[in-house]
Amino acid sequence: MIAASTARRRWRVADDPLRAIVIAGLWLLLGVFVVYPLACLVVRAFSDDGAFTLAPFVSTLRNANHLRALRNSLLLAFLVAVVGTVAGFLFAFTAERARISRSAKRLLDAVALLPLISPPFTSSIAFVFSFGPRGLITHDLLGLQNTQVYGWTSTLAAEALTYFPLAYLALRPLIASIGGDLEEAAYSLGGSRWRVFRTVTLPLTVPGLGNAFLLLFAASLADFATPLILSGNDLPVLPTEAYLQITGMFDLKSGAVLSLLLLAPAALVFLAQRHFVARRSYVTVTGKVGGQGRPDSVAPWTRVFLICICVAVMAFIVYLYALLVYASAVVAFGANGTLTLNHYRVIFTEGLPAIRDTLIIALIGMPLGGLYGVVVGYLVSRTRFAGRQAMEIVSMINYALPGTIVGIAYLIAFNDKPFVLTGTAAIIIVCYVFRYSPTGIRTTVALLQQIDRSIEEASFSLGAGSFATFRRIMLPLILPAFFAGLGVVFIRAMTAISATIFLVSINWTLITVRILENMTELSLGPAAAFSVFVIVVVLVVTSALNLALRQMTTPEMRPSTVGG
Repeated sequence: MIAASTARRRWRVADDPLRAIVIAGLWLLLGVFVVYPLACLVVRAFSDDGAFTLAPFVSTLRNANHLRALRNSLLLAFLVAVVGTVAGFLFAFTAERARISRSAKRLLDAVALLPLISPPFTSSIAFVFSFGPRGLITHDLLGLQNTQVYGWTSTLAAEALTYFPLAYLALRPLIASIGGDLEEAAYSLGGSRWRVFRTVTLPLTVPGLGNAFLLLFAASLADFATPLILSGNDLPVLPTEAYLQITGMFDLKSGAVLSLLLLAPAALVFLAQRHFVARRSYVTVTGKVGGQGRPDSVAPWTRVFLICICVAVMAFIVYLYALLVYASAVVAFGANGTLTLNHYRVIFTEGLPAIRDTLIIALIGMPLGGLYGVVVGYLVSRTRFAGRQAMEIVSMINYALPGTIVGIAYLIAFNDKPFVLTGTAAIIIVCYVFRYSPTGIRTTVALLQQIDRSIEEASFSLGAGSFATFRRIMLPLILPAFFAGLGVVFIRAMTAISATIFLVSINWTLITVRILENMTELSLGPAAAFSVFVIVVVLVVTSALNLALRQMTTPEMRPSTVGG
């Protein structure tokens, strides 16, 4: 029966010209905007005058500073992953097991997710305002002179604070899905709360912890913005070294080789993450989802301890963002506290081209990315055609790679014939679409796994074609994935910099690039004003998307947040 159904679907794919055209078009786009840039990057790194050579790679590996950057990148990513995973687990465990109110959970979500929708420099700027030579805490409160905010500690703390929400998002559903049956049985056998946590609850979350660790490791490994601001001279890392080789030394080949050094750990993390995700699904099933109740697994003093930790972290996050707003509204932070709107006047006059370009690129890339995500997700999930798994893997490549690699690859590939796109808005838009749409692809695949195939088969049996079935039957059911794709692409278009800093030009620039320029020119007030503007715009747009999704779907179909 299954074989017959599969054969029937294969026949329809081969017999459906429109679907065949869509698949061929997607392969063409993936070939041009995913495979071709990476091939150009590898060729540039391993060729000299048209001949294959390992000399640039060997020379890079013999460079003590470059090896130091590689070592620093790996160590920093490991430490950020450890600290962020622990913080994310504490937040997730508190939200699900500490018996806090629903409003408290919403507050926890809102504050914890704030770093994810902020420009990448937000935490770095706030750290400078707090712990710099004229910082509010170091200088004004503690009276310290000539303190240095740059180095390992600040970079580690800023990255952990920025990325721990990824661990929170990954672990909270997992902890919520662990039913109370196993824990109840352990308690009935005389186990203490600590013993039950150590022998039952914690082992069930181990794959999720591994997945969260890898998420944070990859995020830190790819982070470009935080080290560029806070690492200083003592902490070179590969993304910033590659950027400096290209923009400072005008050495595109060395930049390509340095970016390729990130490829191996990034690929290992991607494969390991897929392994842990698969294991997480298994644990959810054996975790006895659907238990009638959950025992009181947290002692009163532990509950107070967990809440205090979360409140302290949330207070620090709110403090950093309040400081950012304050710095954007005073003449000179640390020197002149007179209130002024001059920084906002600057960004809406001198910075207006960057605001206009960023919004245009984000608003064009958003629907393209959302549509691309649901179409690819639908095809790889519900149809059978040659190369289906290959299409799924290729569509995830740009998402899995650090932004530095993608940016340099696009710079090399689209600077010469036959695809000359450098300096245009198109190269930035396609970079966003193919780098950030995989979130919509994965969401579409996950949603389709919950939808019975008999719905499509009924449509086919009534004579509807594949396009009519997709448009009238499946598209309304996967609207949440479409809106999730819209939200992610828009947020990243407003906040990303690691890939696109290599692609901007005098014709098209971005707000994040202007923030970086202001930081290097020590124009901290406009940098803070730009950051506040981006946060407000992202909150307004994502709220509008959530409202639109609520109007178009039933409560059971909605995700928790658009873009979250």
